[in-house]
Amino acid sequence: MAIQVLIPTPLQKYTADQASVELEASSVDGLLQALDSQFPGIKARLTDEQGKLRRFLNVYVNSEDIRFLDNQATALSDGDEVSIVPAVAGG
Repeated sequence: MAIQVLIPTPLQKYTADQASVELEASSVDGLLQALDSQFPGIKARLTDEQGKLRRFLNVYVNSEDIRFLDNQATALSDGDEVSIVPAVAGG
């Protein structure tokens, strides 16, 4: 199943400057694995040593925050759009 992944600008250097990529995965966790298979090293930027998404990243599936779904176990369907959004802080 084809999933469209929107890559934030700071991470595009790991995806050969692509702002979006299409991958096959059935869950967010599987998507992280697929991303790392196609673009080695990107997963280390997205997850900690235990494989959990870093706190400063927000991930959305079709505009729904995965923290309100099943986190990394969130199921994906053909045609879904996943956005990786770095948290913005300031003051």
